Amino acid sequence: MTEPRAETAELVTRSLSAAAERTFEDRLDEQAAWLRAAITNGEMDNGDFTVGLEMEAYAVSDAAAGSSADGGLARLPESVFETPAANPELGEHNVEINTEPTVLDEAGLRTQADEIRTRTEAATAAAREAGRELVLDGMWTLPPEEGTVEYLSATAERDGVVFAENMRQYPRYVAIDNHARAYAGGILSLSVPHVEATFPTILFESLATSIQPHLQVPTADELPAYYNAAIRTLGPVLALTTNSPFLPADVYEADADPTAVVNDTYHELRIPVFEQSVNQTPNAKVRVPRDIERPTDVVDGVCADDSYAPFLREWVENGDDRETVSDRIWEFDHKRGTYWRWLRCVIGGTAVDANNDERSLRIEYRPIPTQPTVADVIGVQTLVAGLIHGLVTADHPITELSWDAAESGFYAAMRDGLDAELPWVTADGDRTTDRETVFEEVFAYARRGLDAAGVPAADVESYLGPIETRWETRTTPSRWKKDRVRSAVSDGARLPAAIVEMQREYVRRSRTTDSFSEWL
Repeated sequence: MTEPRAETAELVTRSLSAAAERTFEDRLDEQAAWLRAAITNGEMDNGDFTVGLEMEAYAVSDAAAGSSADGGLARLPESVFETPAANPELGEHNVEINTEPTVLDEAGLRTQADEIRTRTEAATAAAREAGRELVLDGMWTLPPEEGTVEYLSATAERDGVVFAENMRQYPRYVAIDNHARAYAGGILSLSVPHVEATFPTILFESLATSIQPHLQVPTADELPAYYNAAIRTLGPVLALTTNSPFLPADVYEADADPTAVVNDTYHELRIPVFEQSVNQTPNAKVRVPRDIERPTDVVDGVCADDSYAPFLREWVENGDDRETVSDRIWEFDHKRGTYWRWLRCVIGGTAVDANNDERSLRIEYRPIPTQPTVADVIGVQTLVAGLIHGLVTADHPITELSWDAAESGFYAAMRDGLDAELPWVTADGDRTTDRETVFEEVFAYARRGLDAAGVPAADVESYLGPIETRWETRTTPSRWKKDRVRSAVSDGARLPAAIVEMQREYVRRSRTTDSFSEWL
Protein backbone atom coordinates (compact mmCIF):
# COMPACT_ATOMS: atom_id res chain seq x y z
CA MET A 1 0.00 0.00 0.00
CA THR A 2 1.28 3.49 -0.85
CA GLU A 3 2.37 5.56 2.13
CA PRO A 4 -0.16 8.42 2.66
CA ARG A 5 2.46 11.16 2.52
CA ALA A 6 3.76 9.79 -0.76
CA GLU A 7 0.25 10.03 -2.24
CA THR A 8 -0.17 13.56 -0.89
CA ALA A 9 3.26 14.61 -2.18
CA GLU A 10 2.33 13.34 -5.64
CA LEU A 11 -0.94 15.33 -5.58
CA VAL A 12 0.82 18.48 -4.40
CA THR A 13 3.42 18.18 -7.15
CA ARG A 14 0.64 17.81 -9.74
CA SER A 15 -1.24 20.76 -8.25
CA LEU A 16 1.74 23.08 -8.64
CA SER A 17 2.46 22.07 -12.23
CA ALA A 18 1.91 24.36 -15.20
CA ALA A 19 -0.27 21.73 -16.90
CA ALA A 20 -2.63 21.54 -13.94
CA GLU A 21 -2.92 25.32 -13.80
CA ARG A 22 -3.86 25.51 -17.49
CA THR A 23 -6.57 22.85 -17.14
CA PHE A 24 -7.82 24.43 -13.95
CA GLU A 25 -8.10 27.88 -15.55
CA ASP A 26 -9.96 26.44 -18.56
CA ARG A 27 -12.52 24.83 -16.27
CA LEU A 28 -12.72 27.96 -14.15
CA ASP A 29 -13.60 30.03 -17.21
CA GLU A 30 -16.28 27.57 -18.27
CA GLN A 31 -17.83 27.33 -14.81
CA ALA A 32 -17.72 31.09 -14.31
CA ALA A 33 -19.61 31.61 -17.56
CA TRP A 34 -22.25 29.13 -16.40
CA LEU A 35 -22.50 30.89 -13.04
CA ARG A 36 -22.89 34.35 -14.56
CA ALA A 37 -25.73 33.10 -16.73
CA ALA A 38 -27.38 31.25 -13.84
CA ILE A 39 -27.22 34.32 -11.59
CA THR A 40 -28.51 36.65 -14.31
CA ASN A 41 -31.36 34.27 -15.15
CA GLY A 42 -32.52 34.09 -11.53
CA GLU A 43 -31.48 30.46 -11.04
CA MET A 44 -29.78 31.32 -7.72
CA ASP A 45 -32.82 33.13 -6.31
CA ASN A 46 -34.74 31.79 -3.32
CA GLY A 47 -37.77 32.57 -1.24
CA ASP A 48 -36.30 33.75 2.06
CA PHE A 49 -33.38 35.14 3.96
CA THR A 50 -31.59 32.32 5.72
CA VAL A 51 -28.81 32.20 8.32
CA GLY A 52 -26.06 29.77 9.25
CA LEU A 53 -22.78 29.67 11.13
CA GLU A 54 -19.27 28.23 11.16
CA MET A 55 -17.41 28.29 14.47
CA GLU A 56 -13.81 27.30 15.19
CA ALA A 57 -12.40 26.30 18.56
CA TYR A 58 -9.12 24.87 19.80
CA ALA A 59 -8.13 22.19 22.29
CA VAL A 60 -6.10 22.29 25.47
CA SER A 61 -5.18 19.49 27.81
CA ASP A 62 -7.53 18.94 30.73
CA ALA A 63 -4.89 20.45 32.99
CA ALA A 64 -5.27 23.85 31.34
CA ALA A 65 -8.92 23.91 32.27
CA GLY A 66 -8.35 24.10 35.98
CA SER A 67 -5.97 21.59 37.58
CA SER A 68 -2.59 22.44 39.05
CA ALA A 69 -0.62 20.98 36.13
CA ASP A 70 0.86 23.13 33.40
CA GLY A 71 -1.64 22.35 30.66
CA GLY A 72 -1.53 23.98 27.25
CA LEU A 73 -2.48 23.64 23.62
CA ALA A 74 -3.15 20.02 22.69
CA ARG A 75 -3.64 18.00 19.53
CA LEU A 76 -7.04 16.44 18.94
CA PRO A 77 -7.12 12.72 18.14
CA GLU A 78 -9.17 11.47 15.20
CA SER A 79 -11.74 9.95 17.58
CA VAL A 80 -13.07 13.44 18.27
CA PHE A 81 -14.15 13.77 14.64
CA GLU A 82 -16.23 10.62 14.71
CA THR A 83 -19.07 12.75 16.05
CA PRO A 84 -20.94 14.61 13.29
CA ALA A 85 -20.74 17.77 15.40
CA ALA A 86 -16.98 18.14 14.97
CA ASN A 87 -15.05 18.78 11.76
CA PRO A 88 -11.26 18.98 11.42
CA GLU A 89 -9.58 22.27 10.60
CA LEU A 90 -6.09 23.40 9.59
CA GLY A 91 -4.21 22.68 12.82
CA GLU A 92 -4.13 19.38 14.69
CA HIS A 93 -5.51 21.33 17.66
CA ASN A 94 -8.42 22.90 15.74
CA VAL A 95 -12.05 21.90 15.41
CA GLU A 96 -14.92 23.44 13.42
CA ILE A 97 -18.57 23.28 14.43
CA ASN A 98 -21.24 24.21 11.87
CA THR A 99 -24.98 24.72 11.87
CA GLU A 100 -27.38 23.84 9.09
CA PRO A 101 -28.94 26.95 7.50
CA THR A 102 -32.41 28.01 8.62
CA VAL A 103 -34.84 30.75 7.62
CA LEU A 104 -34.20 34.09 9.31
CA ASP A 105 -37.28 34.19 11.52
CA GLU A 106 -38.32 33.29 15.07
CA ALA A 107 -38.14 29.52 14.62
CA GLY A 108 -35.01 29.68 12.50
CA LEU A 109 -32.98 31.67 15.02
CA ARG A 110 -34.09 29.40 17.84
CA THR A 111 -32.97 26.41 15.79
CA GLN A 112 -29.61 28.10 15.17
CA ALA A 113 -29.18 28.68 18.91
CA ASP A 114 -30.15 25.10 19.75
CA GLU A 115 -27.78 23.68 17.13
CA ILE A 116 -24.83 25.79 18.20
CA ARG A 117 -25.39 24.72 21.79
CA THR A 118 -26.01 21.02 21.22
CA ARG A 119 -23.23 20.57 18.67
CA THR A 120 -20.74 22.40 20.86
CA GLU A 121 -21.74 20.19 23.79
CA ALA A 122 -21.34 17.05 21.66
CA ALA A 123 -17.92 18.11 20.38
CA THR A 124 -16.84 19.07 23.90
CA ALA A 125 -17.92 15.69 25.25
CA ALA A 126 -15.97 13.88 22.53
CA ALA A 127 -12.89 15.97 23.29
CA ARG A 128 -13.14 15.27 27.02
CA GLU A 129 -13.25 11.54 26.35
CA ALA A 130 -9.88 12.03 24.67
CA GLY A 131 -8.49 14.03 27.60
CA ARG A 132 -8.92 17.39 25.93
CA GLU A 133 -10.95 20.50 26.63
CA LEU A 134 -12.34 22.69 23.85
CA VAL A 135 -11.95 26.43 24.32
CA LEU A 136 -14.11 29.10 22.67
CA ASP A 137 -11.57 31.84 22.15
CA GLY A 138 -10.02 34.06 19.49
CA MET A 139 -6.42 32.89 19.95
CA TRP A 140 -4.60 30.31 22.02
CA THR A 141 -1.99 31.69 24.40
CA LEU A 142 -1.12 28.68 26.58
CA PRO A 143 1.71 27.07 24.58
CA PRO A 144 1.93 23.35 23.80
CA GLU A 145 4.42 21.25 25.70
CA GLU A 146 7.22 21.73 23.15
CA GLY A 147 6.73 25.49 22.88
CA THR A 148 4.89 27.65 20.37
CA VAL A 149 7.64 28.27 17.82
CA GLU A 150 8.73 24.64 17.90
CA TYR A 151 5.15 23.41 17.45
CA LEU A 152 4.41 25.75 14.56
CA SER A 153 7.80 25.16 12.90
CA ALA A 154 8.01 21.36 12.97
CA THR A 155 8.30 20.07 9.41
CA ALA A 156 9.24 17.00 7.42
CA GLU A 157 9.99 16.61 3.71
CA ARG A 158 8.85 13.91 1.31
CA ASP A 159 9.62 13.90 -2.42
CA GLY A 160 10.33 17.62 -2.43
CA VAL A 161 7.10 18.50 -0.58
CA VAL A 162 7.23 20.07 2.90
CA PHE A 163 4.75 18.81 5.49
CA ALA A 164 3.96 20.89 8.56
CA GLU A 165 3.89 18.18 11.22
CA ASN A 166 1.03 19.74 13.20
CA MET A 167 -1.13 20.60 10.19
CA ARG A 168 -3.84 18.17 9.14
CA GLN A 169 -2.34 16.27 6.26
CA TYR A 170 -5.07 16.96 3.73
CA PRO A 171 -3.71 17.36 0.19
CA ARG A 172 -5.41 20.75 -0.24
CA TYR A 173 -3.87 22.16 2.95
CA VAL A 174 -0.42 20.80 2.08
CA ALA A 175 -0.63 22.14 -1.46
CA ILE A 176 -1.67 25.63 -0.33
CA ASP A 177 1.13 25.59 2.21
CA ASN A 178 3.75 24.60 -0.33
CA HIS A 179 2.50 27.16 -2.84
CA ALA A 180 2.68 29.86 -0.15
CA ARG A 181 6.18 28.70 0.76
CA ALA A 182 7.22 28.98 -2.89
CA TYR A 183 5.92 32.55 -3.10
CA ALA A 184 7.64 33.47 0.19
CA GLY A 185 10.95 31.76 -0.48
CA GLY A 186 10.40 29.29 2.35
CA ILE A 187 10.30 31.92 5.12
CA LEU A 188 7.01 33.44 6.31
CA SER A 189 7.15 36.36 8.71
CA LEU A 190 4.90 37.57 11.49
CA SER A 191 5.30 41.14 12.69
CA VAL A 192 3.05 42.62 15.37
CA PRO A 193 3.87 44.91 18.29
CA HIS A 194 6.80 43.44 20.26
CA VAL A 195 6.93 40.22 18.21
CA GLU A 196 9.10 39.55 15.18
CA ALA A 197 9.01 35.88 14.22
CA THR A 198 9.54 33.67 11.18
CA PHE A 199 8.04 30.30 10.36
CA PRO A 200 8.64 27.74 7.60
CA THR A 201 4.93 27.21 6.84
CA ILE A 202 1.54 28.92 7.04
CA LEU A 203 0.62 26.94 10.16
CA PHE A 204 0.92 30.03 12.35
CA GLU A 205 -2.47 30.95 10.84
CA SER A 206 -3.85 28.32 13.25
CA LEU A 207 -3.01 30.55 16.20
CA ALA A 208 -6.40 32.18 15.66
CA THR A 209 -9.99 30.95 15.55
CA SER A 210 -13.14 32.62 14.24
CA ILE A 211 -16.88 32.51 13.84
CA GLN A 212 -18.41 33.16 10.44
CA PRO A 213 -22.11 34.07 10.29
CA HIS A 214 -23.81 33.51 6.94
CA LEU A 215 -26.73 35.45 5.52
CA GLN A 216 -28.46 34.15 2.39
CA VAL A 217 -29.87 36.91 0.19
CA PRO A 218 -33.06 35.78 -1.57
CA THR A 219 -32.50 37.36 -4.98
CA ALA A 220 -29.43 38.22 -6.97
CA ASP A 221 -30.74 41.74 -7.58
CA GLU A 222 -30.54 42.39 -3.84
CA LEU A 223 -27.00 41.09 -3.42
CA PRO A 224 -25.05 44.32 -4.16
CA ALA A 225 -27.05 46.33 -1.62
CA TYR A 226 -26.53 43.74 1.12
CA TYR A 227 -22.90 43.07 0.25
CA ASN A 228 -21.90 46.73 0.17
CA ALA A 229 -23.82 47.54 3.35
CA ALA A 230 -22.12 44.62 5.10
CA ILE A 231 -18.69 46.05 4.24
CA ARG A 232 -19.62 49.26 6.12
CA THR A 233 -20.49 47.24 9.25
CA LEU A 234 -17.13 45.45 9.50
CA GLY A 235 -15.52 48.07 11.74
CA PRO A 236 -18.28 48.50 14.34
CA VAL A 237 -18.97 44.75 14.56
CA LEU A 238 -15.29 43.93 14.95
CA ALA A 239 -14.94 46.63 17.62
CA LEU A 240 -17.68 44.91 19.66
CA THR A 241 -16.19 41.44 19.31
CA THR A 242 -12.40 41.78 19.63
CA ASN A 243 -10.95 38.81 21.52
CA SER A 244 -7.30 38.22 20.59
CA PRO A 245 -4.95 40.85 22.02
CA PHE A 246 -2.13 38.46 22.97
CA LEU A 247 -0.03 35.83 21.28
CA PRO A 248 1.26 32.82 23.25
CA ALA A 249 3.33 33.95 26.19
CA ASP A 250 6.57 32.36 24.97
CA VAL A 251 6.86 34.27 21.67
CA TYR A 252 7.38 37.77 23.06
CA GLU A 253 10.80 39.34 23.00
CA ALA A 254 12.66 38.45 26.19
CA ASP A 255 13.41 42.08 27.00
CA ALA A 256 9.96 43.39 26.05
CA ASP A 257 8.58 45.89 28.53
CA PRO A 258 5.36 44.29 29.88
CA THR A 259 3.48 47.55 30.18
CA ALA A 260 4.44 48.57 26.65
CA VAL A 261 3.25 45.19 25.32
CA VAL A 262 -0.15 45.61 26.96
CA ASN A 263 -0.49 49.21 25.79
CA ASP A 264 0.78 48.64 22.24
CA THR A 265 -0.76 45.32 21.32
CA TYR A 266 -3.76 45.34 19.01
CA HIS A 267 -7.18 44.37 20.30
CA GLU A 268 -7.52 41.89 17.44
CA LEU A 269 -4.27 40.13 16.52
CA ARG A 270 -6.19 37.55 14.52
CA ILE A 271 -6.40 40.02 11.64
CA PRO A 272 -2.63 40.45 11.08
CA VAL A 273 -1.96 36.77 11.86
CA PHE A 274 -4.28 35.62 9.10
CA GLU A 275 -3.19 38.31 6.66
CA GLN A 276 0.53 37.76 7.18
CA SER A 277 0.34 33.97 7.10
CA VAL A 278 -1.35 33.55 3.71
CA ASN A 279 -0.86 36.87 1.90
CA GLN A 280 2.13 35.58 -0.06
CA THR A 281 0.81 36.05 -3.61
CA PRO A 282 1.55 39.26 -5.58
CA ASN A 283 -1.88 40.64 -4.69
CA ALA A 284 -3.15 40.31 -1.13
CA LYS A 285 -5.85 37.68 -0.77
CA VAL A 286 -6.91 38.56 2.78
CA ARG A 287 -8.29 42.09 2.81
CA VAL A 288 -11.48 44.10 2.82
CA PRO A 289 -13.29 43.39 -0.47
CA ARG A 290 -14.21 46.09 -2.92
CA ASP A 291 -17.84 47.07 -3.46
CA ILE A 292 -19.79 45.26 -6.14
CA GLU A 293 -22.05 46.89 -8.73
CA ARG A 294 -23.59 43.74 -10.25
CA PRO A 295 -24.36 40.36 -8.73
CA THR A 296 -21.98 38.67 -11.15
CA ASP A 297 -19.09 40.75 -9.78
CA VAL A 298 -18.70 38.11 -7.07
CA VAL A 299 -17.86 35.60 -9.80
CA ASP A 300 -15.44 37.94 -11.52
CA GLY A 301 -13.64 38.65 -8.24
CA VAL A 302 -12.86 35.00 -7.65
CA CYS A 303 -11.68 34.50 -11.23
CA ALA A 304 -9.34 37.50 -11.04
CA ASP A 305 -7.87 36.49 -7.68
CA ASP A 306 -4.35 35.07 -7.51
CA SER A 307 -4.39 31.27 -7.48
CA TYR A 308 -3.26 29.02 -4.68
CA ALA A 309 -2.72 25.32 -5.37
CA PRO A 310 -5.21 24.55 -8.15
CA PHE A 311 -6.80 21.10 -7.88
CA LEU A 312 -8.82 19.11 -10.38
CA ARG A 313 -11.93 17.31 -9.25
CA GLU A 314 -10.97 13.87 -10.56
CA TRP A 315 -7.85 13.84 -8.40
CA VAL A 316 -9.86 13.60 -5.20
CA GLU A 317 -13.38 12.52 -6.19
CA ASN A 318 -14.73 9.57 -8.15
CA GLY A 319 -17.16 9.88 -11.03
CA ASP A 320 -18.37 12.88 -13.01
CA ASP A 321 -21.64 13.67 -11.22
CA ARG A 322 -22.95 17.16 -12.01
CA GLU A 323 -26.27 17.00 -10.18
CA THR A 324 -25.66 19.74 -7.61
CA VAL A 325 -24.33 23.28 -7.94
CA SER A 326 -21.23 22.28 -5.96
CA ASP A 327 -20.56 19.45 -8.41
CA ARG A 328 -21.13 21.71 -11.40
CA ILE A 329 -18.67 24.39 -10.20
CA TRP A 330 -16.12 22.20 -8.40
CA GLU A 331 -12.99 24.01 -9.59
CA PHE A 332 -14.57 27.44 -9.14
CA ASP A 333 -15.56 26.51 -5.60
CA HIS A 334 -12.03 25.28 -4.92
CA LYS A 335 -10.65 28.69 -5.90
CA ARG A 336 -13.38 30.51 -3.98
CA GLY A 337 -12.11 28.64 -0.92
CA THR A 338 -8.89 30.70 -1.11
CA TYR A 339 -10.66 33.98 -1.85
CA TRP A 340 -10.01 35.05 1.72
CA ARG A 341 -11.63 38.46 1.82
CA TRP A 342 -13.04 39.55 5.15
CA LEU A 343 -16.41 39.34 3.44
CA ARG A 344 -17.23 37.10 0.51
CA CYS A 345 -20.12 35.54 -1.37
CA VAL A 346 -20.61 31.78 -1.40
CA ILE A 347 -22.62 30.38 -4.30
CA GLY A 348 -24.53 27.17 -3.69
CA GLY A 349 -24.83 25.28 -0.45
CA THR A 350 -27.32 23.30 1.58
CA ALA A 351 -31.04 23.32 0.82
CA VAL A 352 -33.17 24.65 3.66
CA ASP A 353 -36.74 23.82 2.63
CA ALA A 354 -39.03 23.77 -0.40
CA ASN A 355 -38.65 27.54 -0.85
CA ASN A 356 -34.86 27.62 -0.44
CA ASP A 357 -32.79 25.08 -2.32
CA GLU A 358 -29.04 24.62 -2.73
CA ARG A 359 -28.91 27.18 -5.56
CA SER A 360 -28.31 30.21 -3.42
CA LEU A 361 -26.20 33.31 -2.80
CA ARG A 362 -25.01 33.90 0.72
CA ILE A 363 -22.75 36.46 2.36
CA GLU A 364 -20.04 34.97 4.56
CA TYR A 365 -18.98 37.41 7.29
CA ARG A 366 -15.41 36.51 8.22
CA PRO A 367 -13.54 38.93 10.56
CA ILE A 368 -15.08 37.92 13.91
CA PRO A 369 -12.97 36.00 16.44
CA THR A 370 -14.58 33.12 18.31
CA GLN A 371 -16.44 34.44 21.34
CA PRO A 372 -16.14 33.35 25.01
CA THR A 373 -19.42 31.41 25.32
CA VAL A 374 -22.14 29.88 23.19
CA ALA A 375 -24.53 32.69 24.15
CA ASP A 376 -22.01 35.23 22.89
CA VAL A 377 -21.64 33.36 19.60
CA ILE A 378 -25.43 33.26 19.18
CA GLY A 379 -25.67 36.96 20.01
CA VAL A 380 -23.04 37.98 17.48
CA GLN A 381 -24.57 35.83 14.73
CA THR A 382 -27.93 37.47 15.39
CA LEU A 383 -26.40 40.95 15.49
CA VAL A 384 -24.73 40.51 12.11
CA ALA A 385 -27.83 39.12 10.39
CA GLY A 386 -30.18 41.67 11.94
CA LEU A 387 -27.91 44.65 11.31
CA ILE A 388 -27.30 43.99 7.62
CA HIS A 389 -30.95 43.13 7.03
CA GLY A 390 -32.10 46.18 8.99
CA LEU A 391 -29.87 48.65 7.16
CA VAL A 392 -31.01 47.50 3.74
CA THR A 393 -34.73 47.05 4.44
CA ALA A 394 -34.81 50.53 5.99
CA ASP A 395 -33.01 52.02 2.99
CA HIS A 396 -30.39 53.40 5.36
CA PRO A 397 -27.82 55.57 3.52
CA ILE A 398 -24.85 53.66 4.98
CA THR A 399 -23.44 52.91 1.52
CA GLU A 400 -22.87 56.64 1.07
CA LEU A 401 -19.88 56.06 3.37
CA SER A 402 -16.85 55.72 1.10
CA TRP A 403 -15.16 52.37 0.77
CA ASP A 404 -11.88 53.93 1.95
CA ALA A 405 -13.56 55.12 5.14
CA ALA A 406 -15.06 51.68 5.75
CA GLU A 407 -11.67 50.03 5.31
CA SER A 408 -10.06 52.58 7.62
CA GLY A 409 -12.66 51.90 10.30
CA PHE A 410 -12.10 48.16 10.06
CA TYR A 411 -8.36 48.40 10.72
CA ALA A 412 -8.92 51.03 13.41
CA ALA A 413 -11.21 48.55 15.18
CA MET A 414 -8.50 45.90 14.85
CA ARG A 415 -6.01 48.17 16.59
CA ASP A 416 -8.13 50.03 19.12
CA GLY A 417 -11.34 48.06 19.70
CA LEU A 418 -14.14 50.19 21.10
CA ASP A 419 -11.80 53.21 21.26
CA ALA A 420 -11.41 53.18 17.48
CA GLU A 421 -12.46 55.98 15.20
CA LEU A 422 -15.31 54.37 13.28
CA PRO A 423 -16.55 56.34 10.26
CA TRP A 424 -20.32 56.09 9.80
CA VAL A 425 -23.18 57.71 7.94
CA THR A 426 -26.29 58.24 10.05
CA ALA A 427 -29.88 57.61 9.02
CA ASP A 428 -30.10 61.35 8.32
CA GLY A 429 -27.13 61.17 5.96
CA ASP A 430 -24.64 62.89 8.26
CA ARG A 431 -21.00 61.74 8.47
CA THR A 432 -19.85 61.00 12.00
CA THR A 433 -17.23 59.21 14.07
CA ASP A 434 -19.11 59.73 17.33
CA ARG A 435 -19.19 56.26 18.85
CA GLU A 436 -22.36 56.92 20.83
CA THR A 437 -24.17 57.64 17.58
CA VAL A 438 -22.57 54.74 15.72
CA PHE A 439 -23.50 52.08 18.25
CA GLU A 440 -26.92 53.52 18.91
CA GLU A 441 -27.67 52.97 15.23
CA VAL A 442 -25.93 49.59 15.10
CA PHE A 443 -28.21 48.13 17.74
CA ALA A 444 -31.29 50.04 16.58
CA TYR A 445 -30.99 48.73 13.04
CA ALA A 446 -30.14 45.22 14.19
CA ARG A 447 -33.41 45.25 16.13
CA ARG A 448 -35.18 46.70 13.12
CA GLY A 449 -33.89 43.94 10.86
CA LEU A 450 -34.87 41.21 13.28
CA ASP A 451 -38.31 42.76 13.74
CA ALA A 452 -38.73 42.81 9.95
CA ALA A 453 -37.89 39.08 9.97
CA GLY A 454 -40.64 38.40 12.51
CA VAL A 455 -38.44 37.76 15.53
CA PRO A 456 -40.29 38.60 18.78
CA ALA A 457 -38.91 41.47 20.86
CA ALA A 458 -38.24 39.19 23.83
CA ASP A 459 -36.07 36.92 21.67
CA VAL A 460 -34.26 39.90 20.21
CA GLU A 461 -33.35 41.18 23.67
CA SER A 462 -32.21 37.72 24.73
CA TYR A 463 -29.85 37.50 21.74
CA LEU A 464 -28.58 41.07 21.59
CA GLY A 465 -28.60 42.02 25.28
CA PRO A 466 -25.27 40.38 26.19
CA ILE A 467 -23.58 42.02 23.19
CA GLU A 468 -25.04 45.46 23.87
CA THR A 469 -23.76 45.21 27.45
CA ARG A 470 -20.24 45.31 26.02
CA TRP A 471 -20.87 48.76 24.61
CA GLU A 472 -22.66 49.98 27.74
CA THR A 473 -19.74 48.89 29.94
CA ARG A 474 -17.10 49.71 27.30
CA THR A 475 -15.62 46.24 27.83
CA THR A 476 -15.04 43.62 25.16
CA PRO A 477 -13.25 40.29 25.69
CA SER A 478 -10.01 41.83 24.44
CA ARG A 479 -10.27 44.72 26.89
CA TRP A 480 -10.99 42.28 29.71
CA LYS A 481 -7.84 40.36 28.77
CA LYS A 482 -5.71 43.47 28.52
CA ASP A 483 -6.98 44.78 31.86
CA ARG A 484 -6.17 41.47 33.60
CA VAL A 485 -2.64 41.36 32.23
CA ARG A 486 -2.06 45.06 32.90
CA SER A 487 -3.12 44.62 36.52
CA ALA A 488 -0.85 41.61 37.00
CA VAL A 489 2.25 43.28 35.58
CA SER A 490 1.51 46.39 37.65
CA ASP A 491 1.66 44.10 40.68
CA GLY A 492 5.09 42.86 39.58
CA ALA A 493 4.27 39.76 37.53
CA ARG A 494 6.40 38.90 34.52
CA LEU A 495 4.59 39.17 31.20
CA PRO A 496 4.49 35.41 30.42
CA ALA A 497 3.10 34.62 33.87
CA ALA A 498 0.50 37.39 33.58
CA ILE A 499 -0.70 36.11 30.19
CA VAL A 500 -0.87 32.51 31.44
CA GLU A 501 -2.88 33.40 34.52
CA MET A 502 -5.23 35.60 32.51
CA GLN A 503 -5.80 32.80 30.05
CA ARG A 504 -6.51 30.21 32.73
CA GLU A 505 -9.09 32.54 34.22
CA TYR A 506 -10.60 33.08 30.76
CA VAL A 507 -10.91 29.32 30.22
CA ARG A 508 -12.49 28.84 33.64
CA ARG A 509 -15.04 31.60 33.13
CA SER A 510 -15.91 30.56 29.60
CA ARG A 511 -16.79 27.11 30.95
CA THR A 512 -18.79 28.23 33.98
CA THR A 513 -20.77 31.30 32.85
CA ASP A 514 -23.56 31.73 30.33
CA SER A 515 -22.17 34.84 28.66
CA PHE A 516 -19.29 37.29 28.77
CA SER A 517 -21.65 39.93 30.18
CA GLU A 518 -21.53 38.03 33.51
CA TRP A 519 -17.80 38.77 33.76
CA LEU A 520 -18.39 42.52 33.88
